[in-house]
Amino acid sequence: MREPMSIEGYDALTEEFKYLLEVEKPKTAQEKLVAAALGDRSENADYQAAKEKLRFIDKRLFYLNKMIQNAQVIDPSLHDHKRVSFGSTVTLIDLESDEEEVYTICGVLESEPENGLISVHSPLAKAMLGKEIGDEFKIKLPNGQKEYEIEDITYKNIYSLKKNIRTKADYAFH
Repeated sequence: MREPMSIEGYDALTEEFKYLLEVEKPKTAQEKLVAAALGDRSENADYQAAKEKLRFIDKRLFYLNKMIQNAQVIDPSLHDHKRVSFGSTVTLIDLESDEEEVYTICGVLESEPENGLISVHSPLAKAMLGKEIGDEFKIKLPNGQKEYEIEDITYKNIYSLKKNIRTKADYAFH
């Protein structure tokens, strides 16, 4: 299945993959060798920890590789955003409460629902895709049904809205 993501999202994914493969995995493999040289492996905490860490790194590498292979890189700045699409920042009016809500549609690994960045696979994003300003739609949520009207559709860079950007420190397994 294709996995839509922004250029920055793809770059972050490949950066993490490369770092784990070229830095973290060899370093951990070396730690495992050093610990193994210290003798009895069954009671060797350093050896067991390095072995476990390598397993986590391999699982993460497998996952990242799968995401990279399935990536559908989209540059939302090239779209006109007259209709809601990947990368659109959408201002909604909750027709019951008259409250304004703002969401940006992004890739699953870029999403931060608590900051208004929602996955393209989320029910709300799916309900909005293809809609225009003035369109109304209903969505079934766990706590009942909500009805919205689309007030505005704009483009803002996904990564300018993110609050939780992973760095090399986040890639390491401690």
